[in-house]
Amino acid sequence: MDSTTPSPSSSSPFDLVSSALGRYIPRGGGGAAAAAGPADARGDRTTRQRVPDNPAADRQDQILGVVNLDRDLRITRCNLDAPIFTGLNAVVGSPFTDLLPPGDVPTVTRRLRQVLETGEAHVARIQRLRRGDGSELVVSLSILPAAVPHEGLTVSVIAMARRLHLYAAETAIGTSLDIGETAQSLAQSLLAWGDVAAVDLDFAVWTGEGVTGKGQGRVRLRRAALVPDRVWPEGYVTPGGDLPSDAGRLLEQAVRRGDAPQTLVIPDRAAVERLLGSPRVVRALVPGDRSASVACIPLVLDSAPPVVLGVAEVWRRADRPFRDSELLDLQELVARTAHHVDLARQHQREHTQVLALQRRLLPRSGGHTIEIASVYQPATPDSAGVGGDWVNSFPLPDGRTALVVGDVVGHGLGAAATMGQLSMEARALLSAGLAPDEVLEHLDETVTLLDDAESGLAAGYSALGSTCCIALYDPVSHHVTLSSAGHLPPVLVLPNGHAGPLAVRPHPGLGVEFALREPFDVHTFGAPPGSLLALYTDGLVEEPALQIDEGISRLADAVSTVHPWDALQQAARHVVSALAPVRQRDDVTLLLARMIGYRKGDTATWRLPARDDAPAHARAHVSALLRRWHARGDTQDDVPLLVSELVTNAVRFAAGPITIRLIRSGNGLLCEVGDTGNGRPRLSRGGLLDDGGRGLHIVHRLTTRWGVRWTDSGKVVWAEVVR
Repeated sequence: MDSTTPSPSSSSPFDLVSSALGRYIPRGGGGAAAAAGPADARGDRTTRQRVPDNPAADRQDQILGVVNLDRDLRITRCNLDAPIFTGLNAVVGSPFTDLLPPGDVPTVTRRLRQVLETGEAHVARIQRLRRGDGSELVVSLSILPAAVPHEGLTVSVIAMARRLHLYAAETAIGTSLDIGETAQSLAQSLLAWGDVAAVDLDFAVWTGEGVTGKGQGRVRLRRAALVPDRVWPEGYVTPGGDLPSDAGRLLEQAVRRGDAPQTLVIPDRAAVERLLGSPRVVRALVPGDRSASVACIPLVLDSAPPVVLGVAEVWRRADRPFRDSELLDLQELVARTAHHVDLARQHQREHTQVLALQRRLLPRSGGHTIEIASVYQPATPDSAGVGGDWVNSFPLPDGRTALVVGDVVGHGLGAAATMGQLSMEARALLSAGLAPDEVLEHLDETVTLLDDAESGLAAGYSALGSTCCIALYDPVSHHVTLSSAGHLPPVLVLPNGHAGPLAVRPHPGLGVEFALREPFDVHTFGAPPGSLLALYTDGLVEEPALQIDEGISRLADAVSTVHPWDALQQAARHVVSALAPVRQRDDVTLLLARMIGYRKGDTATWRLPARDDAPAHARAHVSALLRRWHARGDTQDDVPLLVSELVTNAVRFAAGPITIRLIRSGNGLLCEVGDTGNGRPRLSRGGLLDDGGRGLHIVHRLTTRWGVRWTDSGKVVWAEVVR
């Protein structure tokens, strides 16, 4: 091993670390840890082998070393004089990868190249180094770019004491809420004690379901993590695959002996084959053809009774049996980190529940007057949790279509509950005929009530500042009416190709104005047939490096490329993939609506003065139209009577002109009579011969459904019949 004395004037990372080594390396007396030699196993080889520990190994302190590499990743200088590094063949001119286990070479090489290209350091990687006698040393490895004028890299090495490694491993495992990444971090930490490490979880844990202390029957296991990352022999179970049903015996033997789960050690391949019995199971669980021993450590959640989440397996060559102190370290690490696995399981369950709720809120389809497509892309599992984005579209009884998008503050089940409540309330109010601004007023009050001391802030969740945008599309007038509460403006693409956000006056979010509540504005825009409307949440357009206006402009450009003949669902997915990365910290929601509307020949409108002869004129107009539409005989009798009764009711209880509109839609007819009155027609309990309310009883019997919607100038009574 070559050792180079640093120049006092040098300030490269190599020289700085080397100058510090003299203060920390113990001089004289050796102190190197002797490698544990093979031990013979006698008797029942499926029981734990007792191998004498090397006390000196546990007494080693944290020791520093440093290696300089050129751009070809060959060693140019090194300072590994500490006794703990004895046996590492770091020869000047040799590749640094000679110090690595073969399975780790691709990953470490990729990291080294990355630091060379970017100049950004890679700090504190838990890594194994290979000694000449085949034993391995666990180190914390940091990769630094060499200081000018030197080129290449400086690799600092810290030989890790037992306590430090356990602490570093636990810290690394607890950084993600994704159950797969948590299991992978645990397997990478376990690799310090073996050649292959795997984590197999109970299937209920993998899916986020609850687990019980006492399982029934054979345990179903799924492989959650496996290291190192390399090509494995055919038949070997890799991450995502289910272990053979007989493999549950391995977990059962590890955890079902006595009242407390226990670690199981199998010393060699012959004992593994004898225990597993089936060649198929051996191929699925043993990572190679060489003789190997395995330690199976159950992941146990500390509770009463103990709950077993799965099993961790550490494989290594049979000529390196597990020492008692190593088994204690493995048990301690797995015990320390089992709760991280359970936290990831709980997060997975919550993530799945919220995701199921949000997908139920997505619109299923449009109607014959509008085409709908939607995309919901949830946040990554290791983010703060699934957010409160929601989007919905549904036909209203009067022939219009409601498009609603909202974003509830916060993440998780609290946001999901509020999201579901606001979505259902908006649908009910819109179906009852309320205008968009009136619906937002009710939602604003709901958010305020939900945030009271008992149900809101005391529960640790507040929905204040949630946003919502409601758009109503009228397929007869080809207009969109919308109101917004703090939401980003929709993007409209006209048939001529012009695209841009709608000019919507900004308004604070729901529930944020306590003293003075501003009214919600109502905006109306023309949307001719062929227009495309995009409603979305901020996750689609927000990026740290861009202004929000730039993100909206990018969305407008992307939506404007959608051709009128393109399949709308495929186009929506393309827009999302172009704007939002696959992994993001916030939910992404997009709703595209292509306006179709009614053909001109399928609608008719008349405007009559509110006089006593208005019902007769209305019957004449409607009868002539139904004959041109070749309606059935009973329809030609019922619809004029229906319209006559609605007009009569308008003449008696309202003032001003009366508007009559008939819409032919599929197998039905929609009849509308508008007036300037503000009273709500109601069915009375009187009979058909009573003077008051007789007309509404006739309307009720002739129609499949009827109702009222309110306008700025009065109301519209609508009724639907089958033609």
